[in-house]
Amino acid sequence: MKKLVSVITILVLFIGTSIAQVLSPVVTRSKNLDPVKLAQIDTLLNEYVKNNWLVGASTIIVKDNQVVYYKGHGFADRASKKPMDPNSIFRIMSQTKAITSLAVLQLFENGKLNLDQAVGDFIPTFYKQTVLKNFYEVDSTYTTLPSKRNITIRDLLTHTSGIDYAAIGSEKMQAIYAKAGIPSGLGKINGTLLEHMKLLGTLPLVHQPGEKFTYGLNSDLLGCIVEIVSGMTLEAYFHKNIFEPLGMRDTYFNVPASKAKRLPMVYTEDSTNKIIEWSPSFRNIDPNYPLLGTSFFSGGAGLSSTAFDYAIFLQMILNGGKYNGKQIISPRTAELMLSPQLDFKFDGLNDFGLGFAITSEKAAHLYARNKGSFSWGGYYGTNYWADPKEKLICLIMTQHTPNSHFGFQGKIENIIYGSLVK
Repeated sequence: MKKLVSVITILVLFIGTSIAQVLSPVVTRSKNLDPVKLAQIDTLLNEYVKNNWLVGASTIIVKDNQVVYYKGHGFADRASKKPMDPNSIFRIMSQTKAITSLAVLQLFENGKLNLDQAVGDFIPTFYKQTVLKNFYEVDSTYTTLPSKRNITIRDLLTHTSGIDYAAIGSEKMQAIYAKAGIPSGLGKINGTLLEHMKLLGTLPLVHQPGEKFTYGLNSDLLGCIVEIVSGMTLEAYFHKNIFEPLGMRDTYFNVPASKAKRLPMVYTEDSTNKIIEWSPSFRNIDPNYPLLGTSFFSGGAGLSSTAFDYAIFLQMILNGGKYNGKQIISPRTAELMLSPQLDFKFDGLNDFGLGFAITSEKAAHLYARNKGSFSWGGYYGTNYWADPKEKLICLIMTQHTPNSHFGFQGKIENIIYGSLVK
């Protein structure tokens, strides 16, 4: 009888643990958060909407594996006064990068590649690259120096390869990439990912590999490597190996027409900082790109998702790579993703892991979040961080860039940490 009771107890604990790992969109009050203080988020965001500093936002907070705050504020479409649904589907742009990094690390775990393996092993044009020496603005011609070594998978994961960004990178490299027809990955792109990445390999790096952090097309190149190694499109790989096992049901490269109404409008600002709609021709990015159909799957900027779906992804990382009873990556690999990889601070203050910015000890002494918190954001105004010490996740999703009142995100962070109680 005692043995039977013990077995039942173990099963109950196991089931309870499995259930606890699965997030529910239903908000649960946390004993570790003061609800009165947390409600200041509502006051803050309503004020920003009222003052025309922000059109709308969806905010989700997860504490100890439970959703404790999940609300929309303002409008998804200001012209029609359509309220912002917290479950809106946002163009998450660079939040795609961490998911691509995860895919690469899954292949690493399966023995398909090594982190310090040369990118040229997968795309030969990346062997014996050159580094930009002189650039001539008059015709975008340039001279080069030999690269001291081949760029590696780790270089791509840490943005230290010397690859820059088309459209949003340095002026010199923007011109070189534009002349060669290299896309930024933002919006709808013609041609295949492999075609463009092969061409990228023939162009110079902006600096020697490993020399410094340069935010660039590294994750697009990683996505291409995932396609080559797995024999699947990045879209198919993500769905089979990440989205389906995690239950991320609203994350897509191509948003289904049936969910089109859940995409908020995209906004920018005019020269007087007045909020205006993002036109289809502005910065050559048609905001309807998630609905236009693409076979160019940008590992750096192509996905659309919800705050809730992305919270699931972050919860899996906090859980040591496990969610809903499924081990997506091993605990050690999850730890590796959150381990500082560079001998310098990538932004002068914080560390960088394998796909995330990592809050340094110095930064933790200056701001609310704890050392070891991991974070990033997206071009259109989405932002997130996860704090392993507090078992806390927060996503603040907007579709507004540039935003001259972007400081509201830091204020929300301060409110959350000011609401914590023991």
